[in-house]
Amino acid sequence: MAKNKKRYICQECGYQALRWSGKCLGCNSWNTLVEEIIDTKEQKKEAQVTTNIRPEKINEIEIESEDRKKTGFSELDRVLGGGIVPGSLILIGGDPGIGKSTLLLQTSYNVSQIYDKVLYISGEESPRQIKLRADRLETINSSMYILAETNLLTIVNNVEELNPDLLIIDSIQTIYNPNLESAPGSVSQVRDATGRLMRLAKKNNIPIFIVGHVTKEGSIAGPRVLEHMVDTVLYFEGDRHYTYRVLRAVKNRFGSTNEIGIFEMRQGGLSEVLNPSQLFISERANNVSGSVIIPCMEGSRPILVELQSLVSSATFGTPSRMTTGVDHKRVSLLLAVLEKKLGLHIQGQDVYINIAGGFQVDEPAVDLGLIAAVVSSFRDIAIPQEFVILGEVGLSGEVRAISQIEKRINEASKLGFTKFIIPKSNSEDLNYSDIEIYGVSNVYQVLDLILGG
Repeated sequence: MAKNKKRYICQECGYQALRWSGKCLGCNSWNTLVEEIIDTKEQKKEAQVTTNIRPEKINEIEIESEDRKKTGFSELDRVLGGGIVPGSLILIGGDPGIGKSTLLLQTSYNVSQIYDKVLYISGEESPRQIKLRADRLETINSSMYILAETNLLTIVNNVEELNPDLLIIDSIQTIYNPNLESAPGSVSQVRDATGRLMRLAKKNNIPIFIVGHVTKEGSIAGPRVLEHMVDTVLYFEGDRHYTYRVLRAVKNRFGSTNEIGIFEMRQGGLSEVLNPSQLFISERANNVSGSVIIPCMEGSRPILVELQSLVSSATFGTPSRMTTGVDHKRVSLLLAVLEKKLGLHIQGQDVYINIAGGFQVDEPAVDLGLIAAVVSSFRDIAIPQEFVILGEVGLSGEVRAISQIEKRINEASKLGFTKFIIPKSNSEDLNYSDIEIYGVSNVYQVLDLILGG
């Protein structure tokens, strides 16, 4: 009779050791090794070979013309690459209370209206609690099925019997296999549950959403192999102090990872933000120094954001440098360029940079606008309202070309902006009759245009 084996498995990286130690040799984390029992009988069952599957020629594989399911949210479809691919396994993570369950419950309602049966499995809420939330969101449909269960074997049996068009697991850390001795949420349980759900999705061609808890660092909890096993990894981001939420793909086997979807949290649930540019600049004050509009690219979508700067005399000996929405190190680099190349004495000034609305921007196209905003606040001269400024700035003060310039200009011109300051190399091939374009090659020319030198 085979005896069960004991292993000590790191709950951070999945490293296995025969003996316990305070430090994991795989990721150097402390106190993360947990004893887990491996069932040898279960391993033998899994070792059985399926003989009725044969390789297929790739040119003979048939694909249906409409191979993606619509979610009823155009923003979610955009992030997924055009819709849900049947048989795909999608992992969604985010901070507690950010709206993951709300998004999936509304998606369940939309899919059940467009197609047929949707099975929502919750390991954290009872059916009555889910019904109360569905009543508040007005997402009640006879094609929606609710199951409050954490036993993986029971879940698989119910899915194969019902054969839904969409399956949602909330959350993967609560699901457990009774044949494994480890506790729910451990590395072995999460890995086994994800593997079985993946095989279930591919076998029955059922798309599956699984919710994953996040750690205090913001990454999805559990072993990194969890993100490798799934087809798509989505992060639902946002600030509790703002009503909008950003859905971002960090892995997508069926589409781009550069797309984002923007939602607004309201009393009746999540609603799509179809024109985010207007949302982020709608409350911009008139004739205020330190404010500038910058078109940023998120995937294929241009989004206009307002960058604000405040420069004031330092109260204490060490000046403050605070940023929200932009990279702190990048701001320090650009301030050094202003100090060295333009002779502005900012060393004794407090500098605060903010992207209005809490939006996060991570691209070099904001460099030129950031410099203009800092100088505008430093001299207390407002940048004209009709100006849009964008371009990358080098260490010698030169302005470098950026990508997708026409999309950025077209988006800004739709909202009424008529003057654009862009890199000179980008302006050579542009031809617009209704707007003014100024091509600049260094930061001095920018300050001459908007601040009078």
